[in-house]
Amino acid sequence: MDVVVVGGGPAGRAAAAACSDTGLQVTLVDPAPRRVWPHTYGTWRDELPPSVPPTVMASVMPRMAVRGTERHEWQRPYAVLDNTALWKHLWRPDVVEVTGRATAAEHGPTGSTVVLKDGRRIAAAVVVDATGAARALSGGRPAHPAALQSAVGWVVDAAAAEPFCDPDAGVFMDWHPAPQTRGGWPTFLYAVRLGPDRVLLEETSLARRPALPLALLRRRLAGRLAAAGVAERERIGEERVRFPVDDPLPRPGRVIPFGAAAGFVHPATGFSVAGSLQRAPWLAAAISAALPAGPASAARASWSILWPPRAVAAHSLRHRALQALLSLPPDLVPEFFEVFFRLDEPHRTAFLAAEGSAAGTTAAMSALFRSAPWRIRRRLVLGGLTVGHPPARHGLGGS
Repeated sequence: MDVVVVGGGPAGRAAAAACSDTGLQVTLVDPAPRRVWPHTYGTWRDELPPSVPPTVMASVMPRMAVRGTERHEWQRPYAVLDNTALWKHLWRPDVVEVTGRATAAEHGPTGSTVVLKDGRRIAAAVVVDATGAARALSGGRPAHPAALQSAVGWVVDAAAAEPFCDPDAGVFMDWHPAPQTRGGWPTFLYAVRLGPDRVLLEETSLARRPALPLALLRRRLAGRLAAAGVAERERIGEERVRFPVDDPLPRPGRVIPFGAAAGFVHPATGFSVAGSLQRAPWLAAAISAALPAGPASAARASWSILWPPRAVAAHSLRHRALQALLSLPPDLVPEFFEVFFRLDEPHRTAFLAAEGSAAGTTAAMSALFRSAPWRIRRRLVLGGLTVGHPPARHGLGGS
């Protein structure tokens, strides 16, 4: 094989498809390679590459609402992906699928060998780690406790969701507290359409260390929905979410991390799928062009195109903003986001972009700091947020 991709989620499938499309021989390894992904993936419509057809989108909402003491309407289309359609779009008949769990990768001058838990071995020139937060072949989980996004959502009939979102819109964040919430870390309601007849209503904790318990989120969601007349019997399905948003970049080496394993998760939104779909052709092109010079050259070229210095700097700045947010007292968190959504659209878009730049991120953070009241500014400074210049060091392997 030319490439072994370990991990069959959206990032792994995108990497395998792109490499296959360039003519590389690809094997994909996953414990259940034919399983359709269970979670809901949403993204801004304009961040999906042109190669993603409309049939892959379960819904597109022309605007998203943000609600708190003020109401903001962002006229930016938001897409929810149809996981089955996306899986089919990324499936390639030439990609060899292997059912198994990879535990290690061994490297030599002419290639690498992926070792499976049952002892099988797969030889290839290049190994791509798309195992998500597990980072199975990229050093494993970081030693420090992670800041985690967590959520519990119910899928309900569109008619039952009418009290929460308009027929032609979704809700990015509704910070009105759930009934009987007595202090503690604030959570918000996220509401998106899964198609013409179903809506996901999700009680969400954006980032917290440690994560809010899923049982607490479920109680808050049930209370919020019951207050609007939505009983638990109207639940069609339930989704549970828990993943890290502050992982540092893995160190470059012979294994090429990709997707969440490579630090693609945006610390402010948790989005990573659109970034993986955008970058998969870059990865494939880098491997294909550099592989004649050897596997090590292909790995270096892949890292360089996935994480150029400007992207590393933006990643560091966004993680600095996350640490400052985590330092805020609970009562200021909703106000912080109201300040953010008052910013001009170019600043919001630049900060939330899947593939950001240091200049755009710095400009957005500076604008937010100038707009924030002093009670928030003071907390941000105490939390370590400084703005005005991107990090001087663009080194790899940290944030």
